[in-house]
Amino acid sequence: MTVVRGEEGQVGGAEALVFGVLVFVLGTLVVANAWGVVDAKMAAGAAAREATRAFVESDASSIGEAFAEAEDAARVTVAGAGRDPSKLSVIPERISRRRCAAVTVRTEYPVPLLSLPVIGAHGHGFTAVGRHTEIVDPYRGGLDDRGACPAEMVGR
Repeated sequence: MTVVRGEEGQVGGAEALVFGVLVFVLGTLVVANAWGVVDAKMAAGAAAREATRAFVESDASSIGEAFAEAEDAARVTVAGAGRDPSKLSVIPERISRRRCAAVTVRTEYPVPLLSLPVIGAHGHGFTAVGRHTEIVDPYRGGLDDRGACPAEMVGR
């Protein structure tokens, strides 16, 4: 029986193992970043919804005060989702304090291009956008536009 002691007869394969691990790690990072985009989209949508509701239900005397309450509600919602509220942009697309008026608020949250656990987030890859529209309650108190709603909206 002959025992081979040199490198004769060795078959390549170590590089395939390294390449396989590299593909696995990069694939995991891609999936994690894709989930980060989905999570940011859900957080932005929830922030837009809460901002719109806060604006529509606000008892503030001016549009500016009502929008400030809406911004606060959006930032609290984003913070509750584990995101940085200072990065959130709250944009009033269509706001009004009249009965039956449609109110639309858009929120934008930046998503990094690459996010690594130890190194952190780098680059700006995407912007997650949330948009929500609600109608000001036709029976809302405290507004000076009685009779402004069409009859079919108030069920007359």
